[in-house]
Amino acid sequence: MLAGGKLALLSALVGRMYYLQAIESERYATLAEDNRINLRLLPPPRGRIVDRYGEPMAVNQRNYRVVLNAEDVKDAEAMLDVLGSIISIGPGERRRIMRDIRRQRSFVPVTLRENLNWDEVASIEVNSPDLPGITIDVGQSRHHPHAVDTAHILGYVAAVSENETGNDPLLELPGFRIGKSGIEKIHDLALRGTGGSSQVEVNALGRVIRELSRQDGQPGAEVSLTIDLGLQQMVSRRLGDESAAVVVIDVHNGDILAMASTPGFDPNAFNKGLSSDQWKDMVSDVRSPLTNKSISGNYSPGSTFKMVVALAALDKGVITPKSEVFCRGYIELGDAKFHCWKKGGHGVVDLDKGITESCDVFFYDTALRTGINRISAMAKRLGMGQLSGIDLPGEQPGLMPTHDWKRAVMGIPWQSGETMIAGIGQGYMLATPLQLAVMTARLVNGGFAVVPHLTGSVKTSGAVINNNPVSQVSMDLSPAHVALIRDGMESVVNDPRGTAFNARIDRPGYEMGGKTGTVQVRRISSAEREQGVRKNEDLPWKERDHALFVGYAPLKAPRYAVSVVVEHGGGGSKVAAPIGRDVLIEAQVRNSAGRGVEQPAGEAVGSGA
Repeated sequence: MLAGGKLALLSALVGRMYYLQAIESERYATLAEDNRINLRLLPPPRGRIVDRYGEPMAVNQRNYRVVLNAEDVKDAEAMLDVLGSIISIGPGERRRIMRDIRRQRSFVPVTLRENLNWDEVASIEVNSPDLPGITIDVGQSRHHPHAVDTAHILGYVAAVSENETGNDPLLELPGFRIGKSGIEKIHDLALRGTGGSSQVEVNALGRVIRELSRQDGQPGAEVSLTIDLGLQQMVSRRLGDESAAVVVIDVHNGDILAMASTPGFDPNAFNKGLSSDQWKDMVSDVRSPLTNKSISGNYSPGSTFKMVVALAALDKGVITPKSEVFCRGYIELGDAKFHCWKKGGHGVVDLDKGITESCDVFFYDTALRTGINRISAMAKRLGMGQLSGIDLPGEQPGLMPTHDWKRAVMGIPWQSGETMIAGIGQGYMLATPLQLAVMTARLVNGGFAVVPHLTGSVKTSGAVINNNPVSQVSMDLSPAHVALIRDGMESVVNDPRGTAFNARIDRPGYEMGGKTGTVQVRRISSAEREQGVRKNEDLPWKERDHALFVGYAPLKAPRYAVSVVVEHGGGGSKVAAPIGRDVLIEAQVRNSAGRGVEQPAGEAVGSGA
């Protein structure tokens, strides 16, 4: 009986051994191998962003960071005290470091500080005998070399938040950055590239023994923009500390050559990490440095809208080039007076004089006879009141009101007086600087629906994807009517009667046409009008008029269109027009010097009540 029992136990043992070693051998061999060899994901280099000539606008640079191997340190707190005497470690950083040390296993390195400068690296290396367990590691960090000048175009990168992890394993890597705004966000997937892998041998505790093999990933794509970096920098410098926006567009193919919004911000600060004080300063700044005013700023277009009103009236036969209106300084509707910017009036005004001298009364009358629905329809044909489709996040559509819009939004009917105010580009009318530039381009390029864009091409190792949606779609505008509008814009700048005559370009072959605008942001009472309207310089900044200008150049063969909006800048002829002039000169000079686009070959001191 004893022998039989032993034989049964021995048989069971032999059977179990056979099961493990023969039947399940492959499974356990795989498990053992996986336990010994780990596969680790390697982040790829983020793709570069360059301007139209290949000048770097977003690159990667070495990121020197100091890391701590906790298993080599007996007292982490004491070691941080020693390191703190060499480089700065704030209280918040210290709390984060101790939290990471407690959460991670002792052999996993903990990042203490990133983006060290060379002096800090050298100081740590010199003191390395006194810093056991602390080493310098080298990685890559996103860098925008032109920072403020290109911030609103490129955007910024930052750490991945919890709701952005998705299914991409790259996003789970410590320190991985993704695009949060601008071009960095629009082309984030292409710029990321694909991750590589590294096979490393580890021991039973998971500590790395050696690297067995490595397969590098695919670097991110190179994104080439339509931006002319030199022109972009010039525009940014020209605006200075103003709260303003400028857009320069190629009137033939829609290339955005410059898009500036000031004041700007340093996108590199988001990558390195903003302090709470820095964030509060930017958010509370009344000049909104985080807002891209070029595509998100909604402004009444003021007198720059008068070309749209004139074109709508001509298109519907409401007026002819010879139609005349008498301006005595105001026009009456019922018991209300609608004032012209020129107190004594302009006398007899036809279309050319109305545009050249920016007579408000002429456009009050023209708008009233044309109707708001027709005006809004023409504005939308010219790219206003709707999204342009620009390849940037955050674009605003503006607003071109109609009878139905007001009834749907406010529940009350449209009034004739509101049509008159819309005739000088105020009231409910809203447009972005980008829309004003597109409107100008469509007026001077022969009537084609040019589409604005920033991306020129996306280049990977395998292919180049071009993004040049050159549009030759006609808007079915009368060439004669468009010519009349261009003649008026030419007179605005080059006729001594014109509101922008003092901002003209005297250089032969570089002359421009344009239209100024001054937009009131406060109501002027009858009493103040009688006593004399206060000057902008005597008002608080927030109550001063917006200054606007749209223009094009060269005069006879338009190639560039520009829009300028200076928030609370004052008169469009005094402030915005000179900026537009300088920008158009620079664009043409750069083109004549061989730094231009590779395509064949630009006011009213008050604008009503």
